[in-house]
Amino acid sequence: MSYYVVDIESDGPVIGKNSMVCFAAVKMDEEGRFNASFYGQTSPISKEFEDEALAISGFSREEHEKFPKPEKTIVDYCKWVKKTNTKGRPILLSDNNQYDGAWIEWYCLNYWNGRPFGWSSRRIGDLFAGFYNNMYYRWKKHRKTRHSHDPLDDALGNAEALLYLKEQGLKINFE
Repeated sequence: MSYYVVDIESDGPVIGKNSMVCFAAVKMDEEGRFNASFYGQTSPISKEFEDEALAISGFSREEHEKFPKPEKTIVDYCKWVKKTNTKGRPILLSDNNQYDGAWIEWYCLNYWNGRPFGWSSRRIGDLFAGFYNNMYYRWKKHRKTRHSHDPLDDALGNAEALLYLKEQGLKINFE
């Protein structure tokens, strides 16, 4: 099975009422190389958005409206996951599954008619908490790439932190 670290940015908090702006996924590599990644942008699916939420993505509403239709981007993304996955069902990892996992799943169900990751995912912070037996462990300090709200930077930083955890002894096989 392959592990994919996913991060998304949206223009508001409510899936379907608001819109995903952009997202990225990094496929984990056993040797610490993250040479398989996907970045996508999606045009709005709703007229409703929050200026503050959209600003976090770094894009204006006018720029967002010019992004590709979700039907195109999501199909390309799901095909990429299917093509790059090895041995069994792919696993989604993120720093906030309730947000990142929910958004990407909703878009895949609505624009691809499937769920490439099935019904489950893993939260990176929970892996650290369990490994260190500490619910308050500050795992984000192990990112190398700065958390910038560019979803590719954020996914890469989270993947780097996860690789650090593997190097500390977490039993996980990325390939």
